[in-house]
Amino acid sequence: MSADIFKLDSEARSRSLPLYLDRVAAGFPSPADDYVERRLDLNQHLIRHPEASFFVRVKGDSMRGAGIHPGDLLVVDRALEAADGRVVVVALDGELTVKRLRLCGDEVSLHPENPAYPVIRIKEGRELLVWGVATYAIHAL
Repeated sequence: MSADIFKLDSEARSRSLPLYLDRVAAGFPSPADDYVERRLDLNQHLIRHPEASFFVRVKGDSMRGAGIHPGDLLVVDRALEAADGRVVVVALDGELTVKRLRLCGDEVSLHPENPAYPVIRIKEGRELLVWGVATYAIHAL
């Protein structure tokens, strides 16, 4: 994972875009309405804890099975508990990575979502620091 980390600034927290009343058809097209229902601020939907959240850009394809692709922006929340099964951003021996956290008794492991990569079992002597829980992946189509 790259070290491109972005903090949410106060100006970005107040930006909003138009939200149209009708939903977009994924089947047959329908005529679009000519009016906006209201304004939508994506931060209200993607950021639960603004002061504890940041963005990080993904490098690599170890989480492709979880819908996380190279170049994606992850929304990471430091206020959430890093519980079993959650996708977390961690510093492992000083290097950032994103993996699915697995806790089983005293065993801690980091699981990729791509069979080409091995499970990382956290053994004594390794340094693991959880930076936060990934809540959303934003990627281009």
